[in-house]
This record gives sequence, structure tokens and C-alpha cells, in this order.
Amino acid sequence: MLKVLILLTILGSIAAHLKDHASQIYIGCALSPSHFSDSQYQSIAAAEFNSLTPENEMKWDAVEASQGSVNYAQADQLVQFGKQNGMKIRGHTLVWHSQVPGWVSGLSGDTLHQTMISHITDEVTHFKGSIYAWDVVNEMFNEDGTYRQSLWYNNFQTNFVGDAFKAAAAADPGAKLYINDYNIEGINAKSTGLYNLVKELKGQGVPIHGVGFQAHLSTGQVPSDLAANLQRFTALGLDVAITELDIKQNGQSQEAQAQAYASVVNACTSTSGCVGVTIWGFNDQYSWINDNPCPWDSNYQAKPAVAAIEGALK
Repeated sequence: MLKVLILLTILGSIAAHLKDHASQIYIGCALSPSHFSDSQYQSIAAAEFNSLTPENEMKWDAVEASQGSVNYAQADQLVQFGKQNGMKIRGHTLVWHSQVPGWVSGLSGDTLHQTMISHITDEVTHFKGSIYAWDVVNEMFNEDGTYRQSLWYNNFQTNFVGDAFKAAAAADPGAKLYINDYNIEGINAKSTGLYNLVKELKGQGVPIHGVGFQAHLSTGQVPSDLAANLQRFTALGLDVAITELDIKQNGQSQEAQAQAYASVVNACTSTSGCVGVTIWGFNDQYSWINDNPCPWDSNYQAKPAVAAIEGALK
């Protein structure tokens, strides 16, 4: 009997997946239906993760490349996949300086403002009830904490931010609404600029619920004050999430990379108000960057990072 129990324990450990240990936070991945013809891609994503974020399929140029010609087919495919596999779905992203359709880039003033509001209203309404959280505004800060000169800021200064959140909230009052950026993982000029903005927005009564920390990182360069930085945002009454995690190997060992993944997940699990971690593409074959940044290699072999993430989730 003892041998049978030991064998069952071993088999249970082998059969366990990341999401089986994600009781405190969700563990997600970014997906694209362009890879769904790869059966391993689908099966591992469904088995390991309980949340998904579309890589590009909900961005403005993907859903309305030509004015009035709206196509949610690929985004709908991802939503269906998520629902079939019991996943939370994060919408990404509504207002961004990049991947703006050409027909929008030529607009200005009131016309541009109304077009932005209509886009947010239409897309959020289409997915109403299916999306756990939206990245409403994405990447609006420079590295020194000043505002990025973009189509949106140049026309409206920071006023577009509150308007975008209000439009999203009106379209789906049940969705969590986030502002999202990169290189804000540590306490620095950029994260402080964002901190000051969200504090101001909260004070104005803008319906902002969370901050997304993209976390495109490198081994050996995970900020030591990540947890402290997350905590200063949750102290404002906001949720926080790691939204686009990948960690380049940076000339170091896979074991060192695994430790870096664990440290990021640990920072989230140790922070009350950190609700989840999303890995931006889970295998190296389909990553948007080089340098082997994902927990699985190009042949779907789990690296030490997978066990490290599992340990951190436990």
C-alpha cells in the first residue's frame, strides 16, 4: 500500500500544471490564434494557464484597419478558446500610441476624440461580460517620467486618459480597467510618473481599478524593489498585475533565468492586491523577442523556469 501511495503521489506531481497551483493569483499567457494550427501550442496553453491575453487581435489596427470595417473574428476565436478552457480573459489594448490605423492617425481635435470614444465603446460592448480586465491606456510615459508625445497626448494632454476609462466603464461596468506600461517594475522616474497620474485619476473619481506592469526583463536585472513598488500602488486602492512577463536569458544559465522568474512571481504572491501574472508567449518559438525569454523552449520542452514558477505559486 505504501508503494502505491508513493506512486500515486509521483504521478500526481507529474500531472500537475501551473494553474493547479494558482489559487492565490491567476497565471496567464499571451496567445495568438495564428499559432492554433500547432496542436501543442493549444494543448499546453489550455493545460497550464487559467488566463489569456490576446497578443495583437484586440488592438485597433487588428479590429478596424479601415474605417467602418470592423472585424472581431480572431479576437472572438481567442475569447471562445478562453471560455472553453475556463480562463480569465484580459483585453489588450484600447488606446495606445502604436498600431493605430492610418485613418485614425490623420484625425485631430473633436473628431479624433469622438472616434476614440466610439472605438472604446464599440469594442468593449462587443466583448461585454467576457473580459475580466481591459488594458484601457497603454504606454503613455517616457523613461524620465514625462508624458510620451503621441497622437493622444499631443491633441488632449492627459485629458484623454480619464475620458477613455469613463467610456470603457460605461460600456462594461463589470470589467476591471487598467493602465499598463513597461520599465515601471522598479521605483524609478517612469513608475513615479505613473504613480502620480493614477493617484490624480483616483482623486478625480476616474474608474481606474488597476496598474499593469509589463515586466519585459532580463536575467540578473529584475529590480530588487519590485515588491515594494507593487505595494505603493496597491496602497492607493488599486489592483496590480504582471501583464507581459518574459525574461531574456542575458548570457546566463537557465537556472539563473528560473530564479528570475520565481522572484517576479514571488513579488506578486507576496503583495496583497497583486492579482495575477501573465507570461508574454510561453515558448521561445513564438516569442516576439530573441534570447530564449520563455519558460518553454522552441520544442515545448519545459525549462527550469517552469518548476520555479510552480514553486513560487505554491
